Amino acid sequence: MIRLRIGAALLLLLSLLTAASPAAGAAAAGTDTPFHFGFKKSKNGEPASIAQEPFLPLVEKHGALFKGDGTRKTLYLTFDNGYENGFTAKILDVLKEKKVPAIFFVTGQYIKEQPELLRRMADEGHLIGNHSWSHPDLTTVSDAELERELERVKAGVAAVTKQKDMLFLRPPRGIFSDRTLAASKKLGYVNVFWSVAYVDWDTKRQKGADYAFRQVTAQLHPGAILLLHSVSKDNADAMARIIDYARAQGYEFESLHSLLLPTP
Repeated sequence: MIRLRIGAALLLLLSLLTAASPAAGAAAAGTDTPFHFGFKKSKNGEPASIAQEPFLPLVEKHGALFKGDGTRKTLYLTFDNGYENGFTAKILDVLKEKKVPAIFFVTGQYIKEQPELLRRMADEGHLIGNHSWSHPDLTTVSDAELERELERVKAGVAAVTKQKDMLFLRPPRGIFSDRTLAASKKLGYVNVFWSVAYVDWDTKRQKGADYAFRQVTAQLHPGAILLLHSVSKDNADAMARIIDYARAQGYEFESLHSLLLPTP
């Protein structure tokens, strides 16, 4: 009887330890369980982390990005462009003046309504990424519908700009699953998350350029992928100062393409 009780106790302890590990949590969740991307913010230049998140094994398994090389003081500037709010041209002006590359993740609405801005992005050397055609939760659509969502964006951008290929995907609202990462990877996409972000997307809660500057610069760390929304007036007004401050701290801005190059 005592041996049985000890055995049962050991099995219970083992199951608890296994369930507590991120890998086991992701595996137990199943391939279509949705995850909302989240991360532990950087402080004092230390790298942001997703080590505590149950989806870490999925990010690694499918080669998704949320930050770059933590040994180099590089930054990767990314914007989500679901719709236009009048500030993207100003952001592009700053990027051109400062010679900073960026990627803009766009939707079908943006493609239909802003072909001139899309052309300017491509002509000025920026990347255009896929944010899906209609901005759905991709975990709620079939693989076939996911492919249609992504293909319409790729084709739409190719029709109005010189960019004919599309390598990077940002899942709408940062929602994903094992299945959606696998399906989009099969289509040739690298999913891109982020390691610097703040609540900048709410146009009714803008708090000024100084606030945006503080929120972004407080989170900078080597290899950071910055997520900013172009609908934010605060971001547009703070962009030049953010770039100047980052460079003064020894950071350099690089294109996401550089993260796909072999490590020397």
